[in-house]
Amino acid sequence: MAYIAGIIAIALFYFILHYFTELEKKDKILATVVIVCIVSGAIIYNRYTTIEQEKMMSVVLKFNQNKTIKCNGVDVNKTNYTLSIGTYTFIGKKDTPNYAQMISASVCK
Repeated sequence: MAYIAGIIAIALFYFILHYFTELEKKDKILATVVIVCIVSGAIIYNRYTTIEQEKMMSVVLKFNQNKTIKCNGVDVNKTNYTLSIGTYTFIGKKDTPNYAQMISASVCK
């Protein structure tokens, strides 16, 4: 749905340029291409961040289900780590070999 709204917005932008400005045709096309590139870049960035967020949330879900997760070769589980919800970071518990070790959930599988 967002793609349709984006296409409509770009078409409206082009028609506004076409009817309400005195720019030459190639300037109008160039302005439209620039806007299309900006919108496309925003869409690509949005998709990338959504995919990364879903990946990180699946890691957090596995951790909350008492499963062991691999993070840069380290086994992370509820026995040795706690989860900081604000930063999605695993922090080593006191009296464990991993005490005060911090691992971001974004590097886990």
